[in-house]
Amino acid sequence: MSPTPNAFPLLSQIDSPADLRRLSEDQLQALAIELREFVVHTISQCGGHFAANLGVVELTIALHYVLNTPEDRLVWDVGHQAYPHKVLTGRRDRLSTVRQKDGLHPFPWRGESEYDTFAVGHSSTSISAALGMAIAARKAGSDRKVVAVIGDGAMTAGMAFEAMNHAADVDAKLLVILNDNEMSISENVGGLNRYLTKILASRTYAHLREGSKKVLSKMPLAWEFARRVEEHAKGMVAPGTLFEELGFNYIGPINGHDLPTLIHTLDNMKDLTGPQFLHVVTKKGKGYSPAEKDPIGYHATGKFDPKLDYMPKAGGKPSYANIFGEWLCDMAAADPKLMAITPAMREGSGMVRFAREFPGQYVDVGIAEQHAVTLAAGMACDGLKPVVAIYSTFLQRAYDQLIHDVALQNLPVLFAIDRAGLVGGDGATHNGAFDLSFLRCIPNMLIMAPSDENECRQMLYTGFQHGGPAAVRYPRGAGMGVQPEKAMTALPIGKARVLREGRDIAILSFGGMLPDALAAGDSLGATVVDMRFVKPLDEALLRELAKSHRVFITVEENAVQGGAGSAVNEFVLAESLSVEISNLGLPDRFIHHGEANLVKPEFGLDAKGIVAAAERHRAPAAGLKAAG
Repeated sequence: MSPTPNAFPLLSQIDSPADLRRLSEDQLQALAIELREFVVHTISQCGGHFAANLGVVELTIALHYVLNTPEDRLVWDVGHQAYPHKVLTGRRDRLSTVRQKDGLHPFPWRGESEYDTFAVGHSSTSISAALGMAIAARKAGSDRKVVAVIGDGAMTAGMAFEAMNHAADVDAKLLVILNDNEMSISENVGGLNRYLTKILASRTYAHLREGSKKVLSKMPLAWEFARRVEEHAKGMVAPGTLFEELGFNYIGPINGHDLPTLIHTLDNMKDLTGPQFLHVVTKKGKGYSPAEKDPIGYHATGKFDPKLDYMPKAGGKPSYANIFGEWLCDMAAADPKLMAITPAMREGSGMVRFAREFPGQYVDVGIAEQHAVTLAAGMACDGLKPVVAIYSTFLQRAYDQLIHDVALQNLPVLFAIDRAGLVGGDGATHNGAFDLSFLRCIPNMLIMAPSDENECRQMLYTGFQHGGPAAVRYPRGAGMGVQPEKAMTALPIGKARVLREGRDIAILSFGGMLPDALAAGDSLGATVVDMRFVKPLDEALLRELAKSHRVFITVEENAVQGGAGSAVNEFVLAESLSVEISNLGLPDRFIHHGEANLVKPEFGLDAKGIVAAAERHRAPAAGLKAAG
């Protein structure tokens, strides 16, 4: 429920940035207080990304106040921090629906608003996209401004530096704003983080920057002289500025919560030619004490009580990420050659305890998925046993490295693929809808999909001992509630398990769809098979089932095109088996946000949908039938 206008008198008047620009600068600080309180009030009731949004309230106000959006282009990186932007661009009264089915998109989305100039969700795309827009503006003879806002965590990705290198080469009119809060989701790591910290630590440098702001605000025509003097001076008190070496004019660091300074700086920079770089320092969780103290815990939340000064721990069954984390610790204790690699997803991947107890076997590469995979390949070449913990949707970013650097050399790298299938509120940018399809076509790959927690643990062990590239893909959240066996046993490669003997119809379940498959099997009197392996398939079992069953129904939480069901289709055709087939899975479109249990029935991915697919085979039919 949205709060009453009386609770937020200034904010209730803002239905677009044009309304914002009618306020005086003196009113903006009060607006910032209201906007921050509105975000706390709303997200505490509906859940969503939280701490990052509190950190950019003043920056968002300043950008829309100074720029002529939407004519001027504003590109947010990732979009975790875009709720204040949504509120100021006409979506205030719908913020309480964010991440929910048919509600506001979790990230900027072009189809939702003209102010959302680029659809985002993955890290480090903003500078490339903004550069493309700047080139388009120049080609059209337009003087519109183009601004990319990127976090210091996202700056660790090579793509950001590729774009900056190109921007200098084409002398683009582009402003890149570095939102430096020393965080991505976890704490930042690596050389860039140390470099930014060194800049911020220089009091003399900060003093010079303060002086340069005053000079520029009063004497804009003296910009070039000031820049040259400052470049000479800062070389004596701080390391050579990396960004200026890349061809950007660097300004900062400035306080990202100081609205007058932000507005005046942006106003002075907006008409400058060539690539510009503004370094803004903010605090993740700003203005809400619990989030300031625990920005990781408050990165994304469910509903919470804003009166509490802590985030209550969730109870219930352990998640698949927890199962992976426990296995990782047990395996590392048994094998010192294990090396666990994460691209900045320690918390989400269940690796907090591992990082604490096995620091010498833990590697966080930052937001650098390509590097993570090739790093693992290099480790494997020299006798280590790397495990890459990565979300399905982020593995897409390292596809060439997976093929060229790991599979081509048949290296023993285990991929623990979390968030496979639908992920709920994060929607289309984060759904793990394609991993079975893009993995299955790669030679040398072993691909497993566990149906419960114990199967997950045993498959992780199986892949770790395999001696070649192996992938275990598992869904977000908890499973069936099966207690994992502490002992670890390598599964026989390519062997499924029949869990229910039936007749006429065989339901072939891949991964977490097993509970629905079993429920449908009971209703239909059908055979139910937990296929376990997507590659290789249990071909011997499929041949036997084809002798006594008229229909195969494959069920998977992956795109139908090229997925596990397609593997069954190919085998049936190659063997000329006399069975009808229906493939149930995700359709050939991007699936939007919403709780998975509300979305999956739309595609027949529940017991009712499996039964309906079987009913379609009651009438005499032949050949392949694809559904989903």
